[in-house]
Amino acid sequence: MEDASARHTTGAPGEPAPDVRLGRYRGCLLGGAVGDALGAAVEFSTLDEIRRAFGPRGIREPAPAHGRTGAITDDTQMLLFTAEALIRARHRQAGQGVASLEHVCLQAYWRWLRTQGERPATRIGGAGEEGWLFGLRSLHARRAPGNTCLAALRSGLLGSPREPLNDSKGCGGVMRIAPVGLAADDPFETGQRLAALTHGHPTGYLAAGFFAEVIAVLARGQGLGPAIEQALELARRTPGAAEVVAAVERAVRLARCSDGTFQDVESLGAGWVAEEALAIALYSALQARDFAHGVRMAVNHSGDSDSTGSMAGNLLGLLHGEEGIPAGWLACLELRAEIAEVAHDLWWHFAAEPPAPCAERPGCGQWEKYPGL
Repeated sequence: MEDASARHTTGAPGEPAPDVRLGRYRGCLLGGAVGDALGAAVEFSTLDEIRRAFGPRGIREPAPAHGRTGAITDDTQMLLFTAEALIRARHRQAGQGVASLEHVCLQAYWRWLRTQGERPATRIGGAGEEGWLFGLRSLHARRAPGNTCLAALRSGLLGSPREPLNDSKGCGGVMRIAPVGLAADDPFETGQRLAALTHGHPTGYLAAGFFAEVIAVLARGQGLGPAIEQALELARRTPGAAEVVAAVERAVRLARCSDGTFQDVESLGAGWVAEEALAIALYSALQARDFAHGVRMAVNHSGDSDSTGSMAGNLLGLLHGEEGIPAGWLACLELRAEIAEVAHDLWWHFAAEPPAPCAERPGCGQWEKYPGL
């Protein structure tokens, strides 16, 4: 397939040129993955334990976790399957004239569940529907998957805001949702629907909608401050969003008057629940002098360091592009090439201008990678 980035060099007025946008798409997914990998080495550790292991400045560089340096966790695994679902839903719509994004995404998450050695309590499609991600053996590693995600997907049921499967507001819904901001027409609403597949508490899925909206605004080339304000406007008008709004407002206030200390990050929570993970990621990105500084801030706390590192990495990767990510962090990143390829494919389908010539036509190699079945 021809490299699309070499063909398109101009964008719509006021929008980044597509080659710049491609760098941001790659930065978003790769940045999230390296943040995930940095945090993986200290997830479940207290701040005191992190300092004892890595020194008073905390963890600074990728360290071994899950048997290797640069290992991704379930956060990046599920993010990749979210991206796959967005592309496959587009193919299904083009090929069959109808597509339920929730059903396509649930099937993608069932494929992820199978990579973890488990199966949903429902009939699933055959090997011909698996697509290329399922065939990546490295994605079949079990990396401390969240219990809420596992239980919800095992049930074989489709959760929604109207019919929740549980009352969980864990961060497992928001940590995987960045691709929605790169692809969906209505990221705030779509992020909620896809997070609610597994997390039924309003805070759990509204935090995901908020994060997807911020990602979408950044992808259009605007700054982080305006992106947060736009998402806050939507959230303030949405019933049930009080916890999300309060957590974000607290993070913004703290970013304005603090120096970015470990204690400041810890004051926002541990990140195990959605609004705390969102607050830590936004605060770290607001305080960041560069990509590395922000991601280091996001992981050095007593809590879900890989999720907060991943989300901060998504934001900072969009802001700084792939070139802003430390080369050494990328060099050791597990599945680096494949993650970059998914980012390219998202751009190819949702941001290339003019549209990719075969993105919605059977017979294209993209259809083989992302079957619209």
